[in-house]
Amino acid sequence: MIELHTFTDGGQTAADVATVVAGFLGAATKTLDIALYDFNLADGTAATVVGALKQAAARGVAVRLLYNVDHAMPIPVPPPPSTDQAAVAELGCPVKGISGVPDLMHHKYVVRDGAQVLTGSTNWTDDSWTREENVMIVADSPDLSSAYARDFEQLWSTERVDGSGNFDTPEVAVGDARMIPLFCPGRAHKLAHRIAGALGRAQKRIRVCSPVITAGPILGTLAEIAASHTVDLSGVFDETQMEEVLGQWKADDPARWKISAFESLISSAPFGGKRSTPWGQGTVHDFMHAKATVADDIVFVGSYNLSHAGQQNAENTLEIHDAGLADRLAAFIDGLRIRYPGEPGVREPPPG
Repeated sequence: MIELHTFTDGGQTAADVATVVAGFLGAATKTLDIALYDFNLADGTAATVVGALKQAAARGVAVRLLYNVDHAMPIPVPPPPSTDQAAVAELGCPVKGISGVPDLMHHKYVVRDGAQVLTGSTNWTDDSWTREENVMIVADSPDLSSAYARDFEQLWSTERVDGSGNFDTPEVAVGDARMIPLFCPGRAHKLAHRIAGALGRAQKRIRVCSPVITAGPILGTLAEIAASHTVDLSGVFDETQMEEVLGQWKADDPARWKISAFESLISSAPFGGKRSTPWGQGTVHDFMHAKATVADDIVFVGSYNLSHAGQQNAENTLEIHDAGLADRLAAFIDGLRIRYPGEPGVREPPPG
């Protein structure tokens, strides 16, 4: 069984999402292994989600939680997390903060009872649940869960991002769908090239939804496809964050080719861009945060931005072969592109 949830800016309440998350947690009978980049909920939603965790622990479920530990190094894309470490410490279960210097523990997944996985792009914050575009997916599969459990154990035992996910994962069947879980940084090269390969083989449609599009193999493939006009290609990104990336590329000689590739992509194919609020202390976090790519009837969905930097993070992505799911996510991305038509080109950031 595969269960898909898509979220939009203003399209649901935090209570709606808290109910989904708490429902997943509340069904646990043995174990809950949770890896979260950002966990910071307001009182109402915290009561629902933390209550579900505490109730699970009270009935004998073994609960463990990993979270990303922030550090002083500047990380403009993605914005830094704001995990409430005091609240995490009060959960009453084993917790570990993972410092990913110089990279991030960027997962947002839960493994329940070694048999079900909840994953996607959705952090556990009220802004993520109310003001951002996000995707959450639940899959019922012991074989799939074992791959996520292996990744979790690596992070838990080493307390390091570096070296995690460094194992091959077999294709598993979940109902009529076929899935391949992929983890970074261990299989980052494989992940980027599997996405680029699926894009290059697509014959009828490509839909792209990512805050930023910076991974060289993926960006180059998309630009080439867009210029050829042989495939129905469109997508959406976060315009504010891509402006920051363009500024970084201009100062980086080896990356400057990506400027023309990205400009060619968005001028040759219909891409929308959400003008989100720049990150700052106390600002609303209304990013276009969903991470989903559709190539014909193949879906890539998870925590991974289509970025080179993301390949050094602890990330997870599901490659899913399922026509119905691909149709649903393509429609979701089309809706975002229409909602955020963007401008003819991404504006350059101001000097300095």
